[in-house]
Amino acid sequence: MRFKISLEYEGTKYSGWQLQKGLKSIQGELLQAAKKVFHTDTLEFYGAGRTDAGVHASNQVAHLDVQTSLIPDHIRQKLNEELPNDINILKVEKVSPEFHARHDATARSYIYQVARRRSAFGKKFTYWTKDKLDVKKMQAVTSLFVGLKDFQSFSDDTPEEKSTKVNLLFIDIYEEGSLIIFHIVGSHFLWKMVRRIVGVLLEVGRGKISKEEIQQFFETYSNKPATLTVPPAGLFLEKVYYGTEKIKHDFQRFMRI
Repeated sequence: MRFKISLEYEGTKYSGWQLQKGLKSIQGELLQAAKKVFHTDTLEFYGAGRTDAGVHASNQVAHLDVQTSLIPDHIRQKLNEELPNDINILKVEKVSPEFHARHDATARSYIYQVARRRSAFGKKFTYWTKDKLDVKKMQAVTSLFVGLKDFQSFSDDTPEEKSTKVNLLFIDIYEEGSLIIFHIVGSHFLWKMVRRIVGVLLEVGRGKISKEEIQQFFETYSNKPATLTVPPAGLFLEKVYYGTEKIKHDFQRFMRI
């Protein structure tokens, strides 16, 4: 039988979502916990998105295949008892065997947090920059990224991706206290894509990249976005959308500094 699992995690200590030999991963911790709960090696955890090393999630979605008589809420409780404190199951739902956490997702929402001041609390969850940033300049160029476009310049090669075209639905940029928050929603995302979009936008805010140069990134491949990749600490997988669920411009706020 198949269960839909909603979970949150702090990615600081992990090599990312995906199971990797010799490294700590979110998927690996979930599999270990599930083996203890269900007393079997015959199970599978498959995530909606493979977050990178150091990236967090406030609402990742996975599906779990396992034969059990436990009800969903008891599964949630028992898994949480076995998981480390930086991984938490939010909800467990029984779903159709045809449900697939990744393939059925219609959109993903990411949040990136940039701090404009040094903070005793924000190192794990923000990227601090001393540079003066013009938020209005960044907001003025977000439309250049929106739509079905080739984001080859914003991603490293990965054999699993057959195409570098992504339908980016919107980018919103907010100011909250000392934070600048980037909210980026798209059909799916390529490896390092969000962090490179944010890096390019920050360079716009510094006055070092023009509108014309951004347009050129989509016309011909450029390595420049790769050199501007921001650190993973400020990035959160905020939500995964399914079916006809309405995509929201508001988002979960993580910090106020």
